[in-house]
Amino acid sequence: MTAAPSIPADLDLWLVENDTRSMDELFAFLRIPSVSARSEHNADTARAAAWLHASLARIGFTSQIMPTPGHPVVVAEWRKAPPGAPTVLIYGHYDVQPSEPNELWTSPAFEPAIRDGKLFARGSVDDKGQLWVHVMALAAHLGARGTLPVNVIVLAEGEEEVGSPNLAPFIEKHRARLSCDHVIISDSAMFAPGIPSILSSLRGLAYFEVTVRGPSSDLHSGMYGGAVVNPAMALARALASLHDSRGRIAIKGFYDRVRPFPAAVLKGMKKLPHSDARFRKELGVRALGGEAGKTTLEKLWTRPTCEINGLLSGYTGEGAKTVLPGEAMAKVSFRLVPDQRPEIVERLFKSHIMRQLPATSGVTVNVKALHGGRPWRADLDGPLYDAAKTALRAAFGRDPVIVGEGGSIPVVGDFERILGAPVLLVGFGLPGENAHAPDEWIGVDNLQRGMRAMAALYDELGG
Repeated sequence: MTAAPSIPADLDLWLVENDTRSMDELFAFLRIPSVSARSEHNADTARAAAWLHASLARIGFTSQIMPTPGHPVVVAEWRKAPPGAPTVLIYGHYDVQPSEPNELWTSPAFEPAIRDGKLFARGSVDDKGQLWVHVMALAAHLGARGTLPVNVIVLAEGEEEVGSPNLAPFIEKHRARLSCDHVIISDSAMFAPGIPSILSSLRGLAYFEVTVRGPSSDLHSGMYGGAVVNPAMALARALASLHDSRGRIAIKGFYDRVRPFPAAVLKGMKKLPHSDARFRKELGVRALGGEAGKTTLEKLWTRPTCEINGLLSGYTGEGAKTVLPGEAMAKVSFRLVPDQRPEIVERLFKSHIMRQLPATSGVTVNVKALHGGRPWRADLDGPLYDAAKTALRAAFGRDPVIVGEGGSIPVVGDFERILGAPVLLVGFGLPGENAHAPDEWIGVDNLQRGMRAMAALYDELGG
């Protein structure tokens, strides 16, 4: 029987001896309220970029703050590896979500606190804490050995939480400088405590605003109701037509480009320690829904969705006001799987809505595309994934599982498309970590194991 791999002793010792320093510096990073969505925090976001730049320079990287039309990008490089060594690009983001509602935080959002083995702060898991895992893993190599076994580029942006509008153009512009063999991203979660995970897929996104207009203003529902088409009712009927009785999306042609997941991946999902009963309890719901005949993990990771994200029409205040609304609006999103494309879903969705509410229906309809991103699926063969499996096993004492993610990270596809390098998504968050919500946290043990896993990964890739 082959012995389990272990973390190199010199790297482990360096991380142990520098544990206090690591946490103190992470606390300083987390105290910067780098909220990219709020202009009043622009100076804070710039300060976070400067802080990260200085931290990378201090451990031995050549670092630069590079402007974009929005918040800057930090690019740091170490290119002294032996001839023939691969180049690894590490991506992360230093911007964070707004902290509101602040009254729901147990401790202030930008004053880090450790309770019950968890580090609470905005950005602790998304994504400053996970980016810091890599910085400290790099520091361990340079501190213990004075060198790295691979060439490394660290690219950290400040606009991930607002959709990364300037990142793809930045990568395109600096394609030659950012050329690499592997891309590594830690901005995701493990399947469960103690179970390291490699993320194999992300769903894409197509997001729309549908506006239905009828009379030129709200009308008295007694004087006009029954004779005038109600935009809210018309919109409700159109939205109800989006699914059939088995939970499938009832848009003509919607599933034409869906690529089936490999049978081995689906089989592996069924072996994961998931419980529908526990899932329902965590969510506070009596029953689960979705596409009939699919398991919950299949629905979350491998199947496309159509959801209503918001509805607005008529009078919604206290008490009664009998109006027939002049307008109704809905926000509708689709999560996409390979090989669906946002632009094709936009065309199919618009055609479906227009068939439900034609020009003769008594209302006018406008469908506006708000945001889109392509789905992504990894090819789990090759040296990058083999190295990751070995490194995670060394840090966590067990083999990693292969998981999917229902959300979207559009930049993953951008890296593969522009740089032509495979992307490894390996995160150290946990379910229920409250990313984007009050009391966001990351497990301190996961931070420490993550640093060791990434330090071992660089050795594996350079070996």
